[in-house]
Amino acid sequence: MNQEDVVQDGLTLKAARVNVGLTQKQAANGIGVSESTLLKYEQGKSYPDVKTLKKIEKLYKIPYHRIIFL
Repeated sequence: MNQEDVVQDGLTLKAARVNVGLTQKQAANGIGVSESTLLKYEQGKSYPDVKTLKKIEKLYKIPYHRIIFL
């Protein structure tokens, strides 16, 4: 799998959130982080730890390998 395949098959964190119909506030509450932390994840300014990533997978109904952190 090359980088182009990953981009085509993946979703940005924001797109994954929008696909399940959540606002940033709802998603942040569901994941257990602040809205500002979620925004940093979505902007690629910081990255979730494994425990948080598992919560994101469950809430967004998408496996971590399909999430693109920009």
